[in-house]
Amino acid sequence: MSGERVIVGLSGGVDSSVAALILKDRGYDVVGVFMKNWEEKDENGVCTATADREDAMRVAERIGIPCYTVNFTKEYMDRVFSYFLDEYRKLRTPNPDILCNTEIKFKAFLDFAMSMDARYLATGHYARLDRSGGRLRLLRAADLNKDQTYFLAGLDSAQLENVLFPVGDIGKTEVRRIAREAGLATAAKKDSTGVCFIGERDFKKFLMGFLPAQAGDIVGLDGRVLGRHDGLMYYTMGQRKGLGIGGKDFGTGESWFVVGKDVKNNLLIVQQGEHEELFSTSLTCDKVSFISKKPEDSFRCTAKFRYRQPDQGVTVKMAGEGCVIEFDEPQRAVTKGQWAVLYDGDECLGGGEIDSVTPLKPLPSIFEV
Repeated sequence: MSGERVIVGLSGGVDSSVAALILKDRGYDVVGVFMKNWEEKDENGVCTATADREDAMRVAERIGIPCYTVNFTKEYMDRVFSYFLDEYRKLRTPNPDILCNTEIKFKAFLDFAMSMDARYLATGHYARLDRSGGRLRLLRAADLNKDQTYFLAGLDSAQLENVLFPVGDIGKTEVRRIAREAGLATAAKKDSTGVCFIGERDFKKFLMGFLPAQAGDIVGLDGRVLGRHDGLMYYTMGQRKGLGIGGKDFGTGESWFVVGKDVKNNLLIVQQGEHEELFSTSLTCDKVSFISKKPEDSFRCTAKFRYRQPDQGVTVKMAGEGCVIEFDEPQRAVTKGQWAVLYDGDECLGGGEIDSVTPLKPLPSIFEV
């Protein structure tokens, strides 16, 4: 341990800052590296990467470690953002944060770290790794409220073999206390939210800058026109806000929810209230990856179909490279393009992108979906 080189991905946030500090205190030869993945300025004309890089440099100086910058904007554009746009063109709702981990942080960046003669790559992710028993296991963080294994489900044991998650065993409150007592510039910095490269800006407005689309009608289950949409790709299953039809003099007064898309006729289908059309009984993943050994048959476990969702009981039936996941209870607004992530207790088994969903109650035959 002592003296082994570790490359720490310093993001300019408090979690990676404390990760670097912990490793330095443990006697590792720590080198900080700031990854630049996105160059566009936000709505206020500010490049947030610049401020984040400055914070990373201040933290490195305080800890007493070198810090360098590596530019992965081309790799990010080619491997993540282009895929993100392609998925939206297909009217799916992708999860670029998972792809960023599999293609950039734990592939391009991992390769870079190993090229610098490092023994490990470390990040500020809230997750744990168990290397006992001859099998590497990805485990939920000690702080379940901050657990990020959902976003790491696309990795495999080879990618994780030389990885450390120093803050996975401690809680967020403790992380901030450590940063504050060490006088780190990021101690009180707000956690980043939103899609990795978009941040907290207006998502729909951002997407419109890259994917112009055709406006059309918003219709109820009976086919009645209720309003207009800006383009089917800008809406997702179960969406309630931003439809522009609330408060009108029709219906029950309940909220409206997106329940489907008629692509051929460019119709956004909505329903008032949360009823059977919003729920599903199973899904399929054309390709599913496992962190450790791939199961050969069917098995029981729990799953999440979006981050922050409580675990749901499921039966997984393997089918070639993919699987069918049957739900113990109907699930609300399961969305194509998102990820189904599988768990066995605290262990994250892996997961896959959702390719099809079986509705609890199909939409009326007047729609072509």
